[in-house]
Amino acid sequence: MAALYGALFLSAFLAATVLPVSSEAVLAGMIVSGRGDPALLLAVATIGNTLGSVVNWVLGRGIDTLRNKSWFPVTADRYEQACRTFRRFGGWTLLFAWLPVVGDAFTLAAGAARVNLGVFVALVATGKAARYAVILAAGLWATA
Repeated sequence: MAALYGALFLSAFLAATVLPVSSEAVLAGMIVSGRGDPALLLAVATIGNTLGSVVNWVLGRGIDTLRNKSWFPVTADRYEQACRTFRRFGGWTLLFAWLPVVGDAFTLAAGAARVNLGVFVALVATGKAARYAVILAAGLWATA
């Protein structure tokens, strides 16, 4: 059973980076197949995905030296768009860190803006937990 939760954690962690991993599909598959405790699955996915975003926050802290590297995961245009949105709406954008395409850029922008790590984690985890809770509820509803 530990391997099940480990696989979910790893997929959630990697999905928070720019790697093309779908933790939502992994979570939904586990729920539909009746594998794992739903509350624990929600916690593991949220923690893994939030920690992956913390990696982006750390990268954002060093954005000035890293963003011109060929391996850097976010394009200059996407980063600038995220910075504009981040400046306009502030830390509240972190509630949407789970969004495809711009979510990673929001977390990088938060690191560059030196958002307090505690505030960052609270906002990112709240948004990601809400997203996973919707997936969890849909999976449970589909199997009922």
